[in-house]
Amino acid sequence: MDINGSVALVTGANRGIGMAFTEALLAHGAAKVYAGVRDPEAALASGLTPLRLDVTDEEQVAAAARAADDVSIVINNAGVTGGPSLLKGSLDGARREMEVNYFGTWAVSRAFAPVLAANGGGALVNMLSVASWVANRQFPSYAASKSAQWSLTNAFRLALREQGTLVVGVHAGYVDTDLAADVDLSTPRPHRAPATAPPPPVGTPSALP
Repeated sequence: MDINGSVALVTGANRGIGMAFTEALLAHGAAKVYAGVRDPEAALASGLTPLRLDVTDEEQVAAAARAADDVSIVINNAGVTGGPSLLKGSLDGARREMEVNYFGTWAVSRAFAPVLAANGGGALVNMLSVASWVANRQFPSYAASKSAQWSLTNAFRLALREQGTLVVGVHAGYVDTDLAADVDLSTPRPHRAPATAPPPPVGTPSALP
């Protein structure tokens, strides 16, 4: 999958890893990058095409798929944390994590699957986490949502193989973003790939910030 000349969509594109994805896509020659955000009036990097998209709103997801019918790369980056610890706290945050991280990814992926097929197959990239594999008593619901998202990613990999869509799961550790602000660990900052680097295919780790 060659990024140069492609049209991409990144959900949760207004900050952190999502912003880094958009910058890297532009740096590697993407012809257009849709920035999927809940508020299109929010400040975005230059060169992006804002697209109203709350991944938990199925009507907005369907409208986004109609508006961005030229995409060949979809990056499901939108995600939240904020669930309770294992033994105490309201479950409302856990439900929100599932709604955004799991059901949101599912909604966007299936809405854009026919768009990717119509544009030659393309690539579907899901931003996962090492938490997909590790039980965590401090963030159990976040880890569970990422495990569910990982399973979903593998299901889409099988389902979209025949239409030629490359499905990639990115299992990252802690990154220095707002989402990990309360984590007391040394975390790398998301960064833009240098514009002088040759555009690698999306299916390799070097293609991702």
